Amino acid sequence: MNWAIEEKSYSQRRACALAGIAPRVYRYQSSRSDDAGLRQRLRELSSERRRFGYRRLHLLLKREGVEVNWKRLYRIYKEERLTVRKRGGRKRALGTRAPMAIPQDANQRWSLDFVSDALVDGRRFRILCVIDDFSRECLATIVDNSLSGERVARELDAIAERRGYPCMVVSDNGTELTSNAMLAWQQDRGVEWHYIAPGKPMQNGFVESFNGRLRDECLNEHLFRSYRHAREIIEEWRIDYNLHRPHTSLDGLTPNEFATRSKTGHNVNRASL
Repeated sequence: MNWAIEEKSYSQRRACALAGIAPRVYRYQSSRSDDAGLRQRLRELSSERRRFGYRRLHLLLKREGVEVNWKRLYRIYKEERLTVRKRGGRKRALGTRAPMAIPQDANQRWSLDFVSDALVDGRRFRILCVIDDFSRECLATIVDNSLSGERVARELDAIAERRGYPCMVVSDNGTELTSNAMLAWQQDRGVEWHYIAPGKPMQNGFVESFNGRLRDECLNEHLFRSYRHAREIIEEWRIDYNLHRPHTSLDGLTPNEFATRSKTGHNVNRASL
């Protein structure tokens, strides 16, 4: 069109007739903005949150005060080729999905989870935290650079030697806790295992709360020179947590005091019977 008008000096009407389009179509100027600022911000958010789809990105933009129709955002999202590819998930052990009863005594239910931190030289380490959900006692904080399923099974056996096996254990679907070693441990010990739903950490709220206290009151307060140093500091904090730290959900008692009082109460009730 432009070539015919500029090079051949055809009139606009004649050039449009030769091209087979109406002159008004040629003269049309789109009133749609190029959305340059929105496109730029959408690309920035997508690079920061690579697994977010357009719906979640739409929410982030609304929080920033950017009002945009979700259909318009979806069009730009597709034009910028920001579509997130779905990842194939591997099969995981499901355990029990029945609602969990509230523990009424010690050893009815333990909770497990991992916490990560680093030494001053940058080497990473992990902490296996084991909690009794009834008394909130921390039964163990196992520190090492690697904790396999076989190691977790050995540590649970070591705890059970002191206080017996629990009726149930609650954990997430981490690879160590869904390994063949752990599945065999559950079956051999006759312990029921409850895996929380993926992405629902508050279904394991007791140990998640403990992890927050551990991070805030211990890990963030110390610099660890070695694995041995980390084990010593964290074990000291665990003992203090059980024996001296008042727990608001236990009416100001320490976990040890609560466990002792509950045990005494059970003995009195049995004696009265």
